[in-house]
Amino acid sequence: MSYLTDERRMIQETAREFAMKEVLPVANELDPVQGDIPLSLRQKLADMGYFGIMIPEEYGGMGLGCFEYCLIAEELARCWMSVASLIARGNGLIGSSSNMTEEQRKRYLGRMAKGEFLGAFSLSEPNAGSDVANITCRARRDGDHWILNGSKYWCTFADDADFIMVLVRTGETMDPARRHVGISAFLIEKPRGQFPPGVKGNAIPKIGYFGWRTFELAFDNCRVHQSCMVGEEGKAFYMVSQGLEKARAHTAARSIGLARGGLEDAILYAKQRVQFGQPIGEFQAIRFKIAQMATEIEAARQLMYAVCDAIDTGRRCDKEAAMAKLFASEMSERVTSEALQIHGGAGYTKLYAVERHWRDARLTKIFEGTSEIQQRIISDHLLGRSGQ
Repeated sequence: MSYLTDERRMIQETAREFAMKEVLPVANELDPVQGDIPLSLRQKLADMGYFGIMIPEEYGGMGLGCFEYCLIAEELARCWMSVASLIARGNGLIGSSSNMTEEQRKRYLGRMAKGEFLGAFSLSEPNAGSDVANITCRARRDGDHWILNGSKYWCTFADDADFIMVLVRTGETMDPARRHVGISAFLIEKPRGQFPPGVKGNAIPKIGYFGWRTFELAFDNCRVHQSCMVGEEGKAFYMVSQGLEKARAHTAARSIGLARGGLEDAILYAKQRVQFGQPIGEFQAIRFKIAQMATEIEAARQLMYAVCDAIDTGRRCDKEAAMAKLFASEMSERVTSEALQIHGGAGYTKLYAVERHWRDARLTKIFEGTSEIQQRIISDHLLGRSGQ
């Protein structure tokens, strides 16, 4: 089955040209020194429409599907995964726009599509990562407002975003099997470069995923109006779950882009690097590595395409989305590691981009649900839910 129509090929080629021309030189300059993605590049992404790929046309977006979103994300990630991740800070932010009121959609989505209203997503906590139902950051009602208190972790882009989407506990349940009930979402607007009143942030030192910063946040009597709540009170867990298929397809796309960056760089290096009187690409050991790398990338891509097609045609695919995310992220680390190996000692320097691909690929096995969480999802579908 061919998923790539002429229109999709044009979208892919346009994104590839943009990424190689506009993203890669910036990544090669700034990632080694842990510099931030510049506003000028963010504006170019906005001009391309990449913050509104999945936002409906009636709200100023491109009105395209998850397939096109992932096509573009792969091309951006081939050059810098952080930029491929940045576009998710628009695009309705993990599908939460479907849970917004019409008033909220009119207020927010047009600005998102233009890149004027980008968000950070604050879900994880020191003791709540994959175990979303373990959220302890709380909000108590105070008239028409809510007062938020507690700690959040792993909130990327919290400083430069225009808003923070935060999940907190607004209700309690005595049933351990229903811990996910009582979690609500709030959209907190704020100035760029600052945190909202009542919120402090400390940057987390990372080994990769540069271009922006990731924060631990402390909410201390942060007051938000009731109108900032997104979706129904106490049902944000379901809102997050609805967006996971797209989020995992997006992570698969980013993983594939990183692996492709490693492969393309390795091919170029293998043609140029001469040892024992000939380019190392003439040696069977290197040729077979490259053949295996290319095969694994294509297998991951076709699985991702199938998942995107299912999402866009309304078919449930939570098992398949977990498979795509698991396979692509594990593949990405293997392939970028092999690419670094082909570069030899040169690969273990910041003189070549392959070390960036390798560092960032390692993260894809962790965020949007670890590989172990994906295996749990898949095995539960095949064997029934385990009690462990």
